[in-house]
Amino acid sequence: MTTYKNVRYKLPAVTLSGATESSPAVGDIWYDSGKFYLGTSQSFTGTWSSGGNLGTARYNLAGCGTQSAALSIGGSDGSVSNVTEEYNGTSWSSGGNLATACWGPPAGAGTQSAGLCIGGRDGSTPYNIALTRTEEYNGTSWSSGGNLATGRWSLAGGGIQTAAWCAGGWPSGSDETEEYDGTSWSSGGDLATARYYLAGCGTLSAGLCMGGLLTDHSTLSNVTEEYDGTSWSAGGNLETARSQLAGAGTQSAGLCMGGNTGSYSNVTEEYDGSAWSAGGNLATARAYLAGAGTQSAGLCMGGHTGSISNVTEEYTSPNPGSYDELFSPAQGL
Repeated sequence: MTTYKNVRYKLPAVTLSGATESSPAVGDIWYDSGKFYLGTSQSFTGTWSSGGNLGTARYNLAGCGTQSAALSIGGSDGSVSNVTEEYNGTSWSSGGNLATACWGPPAGAGTQSAGLCIGGRDGSTPYNIALTRTEEYNGTSWSSGGNLATGRWSLAGGGIQTAAWCAGGWPSGSDETEEYDGTSWSSGGDLATARYYLAGCGTLSAGLCMGGLLTDHSTLSNVTEEYDGTSWSAGGNLETARSQLAGAGTQSAGLCMGGNTGSYSNVTEEYDGSAWSAGGNLATARAYLAGAGTQSAGLCMGGHTGSISNVTEEYTSPNPGSYDELFSPAQGL
């Protein structure tokens, strides 16, 4: 650390709640908690770090909750799984099993203590057989919720247990949206672009979906759509078109990560309500993963890397950059 005692600075009257929250530019000087700081490097890109591994490696699973209180739901560990795991910000532990094992993936929504698992596949063939079932989690066990009007897998979802949405999915690369009130599903506004293997996040009145695979089964989508509780409208396109990705966050602060671009992807993008920009890359490139949390505190788990993954990563955005303490008033100039 360099200490400057013999140089006087005319400083703006700015007080920050914490130096690490400011993402300082190089050369910025600020005051916080009785000390002055100098920005020595700058980075606005979020970063991924290792979290605790899943107890059961799985892909085509669903996720929901926050970085410190998440669920990983169903998927495949080589066979269709009913496993639920709960994350406490450090490690995963066993939760109550799904009543119906499913993969595909299903869609997840809600919180660790009030979660939803929507649709999916139960392992039956052919692929156009999809589940209509919804299950509700109370923090301990799953129980039956209202059935979807249209059974689907590889769909997107968001919201809370009593006010959720789901959209898209397979079969037929659906454009359908349904809304959940905690008891039953009803029809919502159709997507403008029908697709499956897309990702979603946000709330019933402010939803976001992105990416996916179009109905020709070969064209990767960069399309983003925003939901207002009634209809979908165009948002800013992803910088990298992909399918089998994961989403987290809100309509005005979204996050998407991983997926399939023709190969396994480590790409992360952040949404500001209008446009996507590059975030920090995943340490482990993968597709068929699940996501949870927010843009500033995201989580992803599981997936496929060429083999089934148990890897969990935690996202922090923005990266605060680095800084030096200059002096405190008690030191004098």
